[in-house]
Amino acid sequence: MSSPLVECIPNFSEARRPEVVEAILSAIRSVPGVRLLDHHSDLDHNRTVVTYLGAPAAVEEAAFRAIALAAERINLDEHTGEHPRMGATDVVPFVPIRDVSMTECVEMARRLGKRVGAELQIPVYFYEEAAVRPERKNLEDVRRGQYEALKLEIGVKPERDPDFGPRRLTPAGATIIGARQPLVAFNVYLTTDDVSIAQRIAKAVRNSSGGLRYVKALGLLVEGRAQVSMNLTNFHQTPIARVVEFVRREAARYGVGVRSSELVGLVPQEALVDAAVWYTQLDGFTSEQILEHRLNADASQTDGQAASEMDAQPDAFLSALAGATAAPGGGAAAAYAAGMSAALAAMVARLTVGKKKYAAVEAPMWQIIEQADDLRKQCESAVTTDAAAFEEYLRAVRLPKETPEQQAIRAEKLHAATLQTIAIPLYVAGMAVTCMRLGLQAAELGNLNALSDAASGVALAQAALTAAGLNVRINCPNLPDPAEAQPALDELRALNAQAAQLQAALAGVITTRGVLAEGG
Repeated sequence: MSSPLVECIPNFSEARRPEVVEAILSAIRSVPGVRLLDHHSDLDHNRTVVTYLGAPAAVEEAAFRAIALAAERINLDEHTGEHPRMGATDVVPFVPIRDVSMTECVEMARRLGKRVGAELQIPVYFYEEAAVRPERKNLEDVRRGQYEALKLEIGVKPERDPDFGPRRLTPAGATIIGARQPLVAFNVYLTTDDVSIAQRIAKAVRNSSGGLRYVKALGLLVEGRAQVSMNLTNFHQTPIARVVEFVRREAARYGVGVRSSELVGLVPQEALVDAAVWYTQLDGFTSEQILEHRLNADASQTDGQAASEMDAQPDAFLSALAGATAAPGGGAAAAYAAGMSAALAAMVARLTVGKKKYAAVEAPMWQIIEQADDLRKQCESAVTTDAAAFEEYLRAVRLPKETPEQQAIRAEKLHAATLQTIAIPLYVAGMAVTCMRLGLQAAELGNLNALSDAASGVALAQAALTAAGLNVRINCPNLPDPAEAQPALDELRALNAQAAQLQAALAGVITTRGVLAEGG
């Protein structure tokens, strides 16, 4: 079965000290499951572009380690180079490759950004799909003025404050983290050393000054030759071949030509196939005519069979729940149901973000995702702790009680265990109500097509509350003093009252949004 793959292409402001570049590469390699694909160091740019991929968690950890290492070894106050930069680790994009959505890459970017800001004390700005402010979507806008300007403006001008991290700079600068589709980093060298010609061509070809839609370009002098340095952000809409011909025609206006071109890092095969098809005029070409595509398709069918076999295996928790043992039982099942509720709220939010129709609610949807994911993890933990608490109670019940000393020990342990059998389901009940609030918010604001999923999440949370409440009530009489149980029962009563209000609000949302019929 194929596993999710994410690509990361961090850019570091160092190329002239090989030992520093190697240390950064070693930091990335130190994470198991990460595959280093390529690195490209340009001495004139004084910049190294690294490409690696792996499972999402591994890729995210490798990025953090590389950023930490670069912060220790690169001093922006001493850095010079042709390429614009704002930090030792200048930019870190995550790119979905296989079985990973853009939304998941945005979540990776934001988690990493929070961690870098908190643990490394590096200001973090989000860009492209991970941008939290519309004006920071484009990398050029975030990096305007570079490190030198940011030093003067951060903490002074509110518009230059970071999305996470301190409002001050160290010599490590700031880091820009984001999520984007695959792009092609593509440079064209001209048959001249006149950098002004490269700059005029770059201005003509880039989108921001009226050129091709998905092209970003700079004119630079590299190794004594004029270079048009470009990023093609959507090679489907603006193919490589079209860009090359545009540059070639513009160069001819100044009496120069194209000497050569180069790729920085890796390129999707499809981008080169598109160029080949365009130049050779293969009008009837389809990707099925590529041998490797057919081979990969056969391999995917084999993977699909393996996935079906794994899907047939039953859930381990449900199997344990069905067993002839007292734990896990109803309390653990309540936590499991609350976890499913949180998962559905997150699902609805993820089906909402990134859609133009719901752009106005993007911020609250991201908050739902973050809160729901945290809740789901807490619920997963509660499944285990609830079962463990009941087993501890059973162990206390079985303790010997022949002597007064044994009776005292048993009573003490039984009391402590009973308190846990009440506290944990009460905690789950509280999480269930929180899950209901998230589900209600998802139903109110989220993707209308997923309203039934949001409502289902609220229903599961209600079931979790009911089940958790039953476990609280059945364990309260085990306390020697009934008064000791009263605070838990009062809290449970308040939670049920809140749940009733949320259920009523959900009924109103369903009526207002008008897509779920009664009955049937």
